[in-house]
Amino acid sequence: MAMASFWWRLSSAARALLALVLFCALLPAGHAGLFEDDEARRAILELRQRVDQLTNENEHQRRGLLDLQSQIETLRADQAKLRGQNEQLMRDVADLQRQQKDMAQALDARLRKLEPVKVSVDGQEFQADPAEIRDFEAALAAFRAGKFADARTAFANFLQQYPRSGYLPSARFWLGNAQYALRDYKAAIDSFKQLLAQAPLHAKAPEAQLAIANCQIELKDTRSARKTLEDLLRTYPQSEAAVAAKERLLLLK
Repeated sequence: MAMASFWWRLSSAARALLALVLFCALLPAGHAGLFEDDEARRAILELRQRVDQLTNENEHQRRGLLDLQSQIETLRADQAKLRGQNEQLMRDVADLQRQQKDMAQALDARLRKLEPVKVSVDGQEFQADPAEIRDFEAALAAFRAGKFADARTAFANFLQQYPRSGYLPSARFWLGNAQYALRDYKAAIDSFKQLLAQAPLHAKAPEAQLAIANCQIELKDTRSARKTLEDLLRTYPQSEAAVAAKERLLLLK
């Protein structure tokens, strides 16, 4: 068994050479003369050369296969690296797309906050910017909190900052009331008169004219107050302010 295993481990050329040597060794003495010494040596040399040639060819093929296998492994590694890079690139693209979407949504939300919106104040509907709405409501909140000096400043700033605002008549009305609360009656009369001049049909117009009469009464200008109340009854006879005007006229007589 050991001999057989040794035999099959030999290359085909080596097995041929070994077989020839064994054949020559086993020939009877009478047949040994069939081969001359030179011819035998030449045959052995040729076989050795053939064995060496086959061995070199086998070694070359083996190295070629090893090189090919190495190249295949290198290609596989490169392919795996490229696959990993491609997957990372796809993740990066997906992350970038999500970031762009988030940025677009955030920008859209900010733009919506800056876009004018429809508001309704004192029966009037108009478009107002978010900042405009915020400033008016802040000024009105100060007045309702009894902070009349702050309200006066806030409404005066509002009129200057938003000269074309739909809030103007209401802002002038509340500015006049803040001035009245601070006993600045002449300034209050000017504010109410500007409201009447610019928006005589405004919902606050009758109250503004009544407030003018109240300021004139505080200033002891009874004659002007009476005329203002009479004008109120003629201009806005169906208003609630007209009811109060009648009562004040009775007191002024």
